[in-house]
Amino acid sequence: MPDVRSRVYAWLDERIGLKDIEKLAKKKEIPVHRHSFWYYLGGMTLFLFGIQVITGILLLFYYRPSAEEAYESVQFLMAEVEFGWLIRSVHAWSANLMVLALFVHLFSTFFLKAYRKPRELTWMSGMALMGLTLGFGFTGYLLPWNELAYFATKVGTEITGALPLVGPFALRLLRGGDEVTGATLTRFYGIHVAVLPLLATGLIGAHLFLVQKHGMSVPIGVERAGYDGRRLPFFPNFLLRDAIGWLAALAILGALAAFFPAELGKKADPFAPAPIGIKPEWYFMFMFQTLKYLPAHFGPIEGEVVGILGFKIGGLFLLMIPFLDRRSARGERSRLFSAIGVAILAYMILLTYLGYTMVPTQ
Repeated sequence: MPDVRSRVYAWLDERIGLKDIEKLAKKKEIPVHRHSFWYYLGGMTLFLFGIQVITGILLLFYYRPSAEEAYESVQFLMAEVEFGWLIRSVHAWSANLMVLALFVHLFSTFFLKAYRKPRELTWMSGMALMGLTLGFGFTGYLLPWNELAYFATKVGTEITGALPLVGPFALRLLRGGDEVTGATLTRFYGIHVAVLPLLATGLIGAHLFLVQKHGMSVPIGVERAGYDGRRLPFFPNFLLRDAIGWLAALAILGALAAFFPAELGKKADPFAPAPIGIKPEWYFMFMFQTLKYLPAHFGPIEGEVVGILGFKIGGLFLLMIPFLDRRSARGERSRLFSAIGVAILAYMILLTYLGYTMVPTQ
């Protein structure tokens, strides 16, 4: 049996270079210091994305992307298909955990100043992946074609339509017309299962390549305190620890799906009034709540337009952080940008909290 394994290994090595891959895996090392825990979040996010892909493919076998059949197909999946409710619940919960892991990964990278030279493109590709992840959440929310998803999508696309100049065009592009209809559902389905996965695959590949090329950064504080250079081999040491985290995440996913299964609610009725207190997913809540607090107009400009432009400027600011934070680029402490990061995080948490605790009004 060992002889068979060695022959198979030799056959594969001759064709795809297994020894070179093995050397590359053994060559990679991870810095060991008091902040090393945060290095595991990237792998956790990737693992949860893999869960999304697997469960999403299983859901595709039963889902029918039309206004007449979408709700019924999900209902059939949950009620009639063996373990269908579990697959859908795992898909829903893994999406939420993936966004959470990605947010924590983003802010840990920000506070550890891991975007410093030569990792500017690594940060920018990560920011692009964050944008795609939010796109996954927005387009996937409508697919069950239930009441909450319908009206939340209507509100979300109306906010996009408030943009000056490009707003009306963007609104029609997203909806496939003037209103949220079956055409919108079909369009969101195509974006969710084809366009975004294609873009995400390319960006994930680029992000992993950059991480492999430049390795994990050592925080400025650790460097200034006299980093002793300790490192942990990626394979198998770091990878095995990563796998323990993945197994824990899988256990949490199973528990959440079993005890808090995804609900379907009522089928969308375009002619029914919108339910009181309609809310988006939690990761959009801080933006939604901000727009509610803004006045109707800032002079001649609509309040929603100001809010949307503010979020776009904020996103651009975060994207360009590696080039704006000059002190970190020189290996110096950057208290100003750390304070900005704390302010952004506190703002997001506070507005999300207010969004869920304020009493809805008609």
